[in-house]
Amino acid sequence: MASVLIVDDQLVARQLFEMLLKDSENYRVADSLASAEGAVAWCRVNPVDLILMDVVMLNGRNGLEAAKEIRKYRPNVRIVAVTSMPEESFLERAREAGIDSFWYKEVQERPLLEVLDRTMAGEHVYPDSSPELMLGNCLSIEITPKEMGVLRELTTGATDQEIAERLNVSAATVRFHVKNLLSKTGFRSRTQLAVRARTRGLVIGGETYQL
Repeated sequence: MASVLIVDDQLVARQLFEMLLKDSENYRVADSLASAEGAVAWCRVNPVDLILMDVVMLNGRNGLEAAKEIRKYRPNVRIVAVTSMPEESFLERAREAGIDSFWYKEVQERPLLEVLDRTMAGEHVYPDSSPELMLGNCLSIEITPKEMGVLRELTTGATDQEIAERLNVSAATVRFHVKNLLSKTGFRSRTQLAVRARTRGLVIGGETYQL
């Protein structure tokens, strides 16, 4: 029976994962933690077979960052990232961090237990793409990669000049992309655009985004 560490800052999510695993004959809950920082410390002293790791958590580092560190001293542990945030970069960054599999809480293309079983069998189970969602009047797939990059920086409250410096483009280029985003989404201001993009989880800027 494989031991599983659950890491999620939402109590309800942890309880649901615990119930699911307790009803399974293949897994047992080793522990259930509310922070990525706690998971890193826990794994330094405790062996475990599988980690269910939320990606976006409050009060500290994100799950991808924690998984990358855990890999340094627990190279054989299986890690499944879970999230309700459709941030389009998470899939690629999870692979770069050494995450074995990835599961969206809201979409659930495959049952979680199936993902866990296949992961423990040595497979890497990833969705083909991040979930599509509506942002104002447009679908997320209608936003270009360059516009998405500007939008991500916009959610941090950065000015056009600050965004330009971060993305190595001109401020005029930033204003051009912001204008297009406002036109596509129908939002009246950049603030409304940034707030809605962040609350929907389409893009995650700031410290949470950094690895």
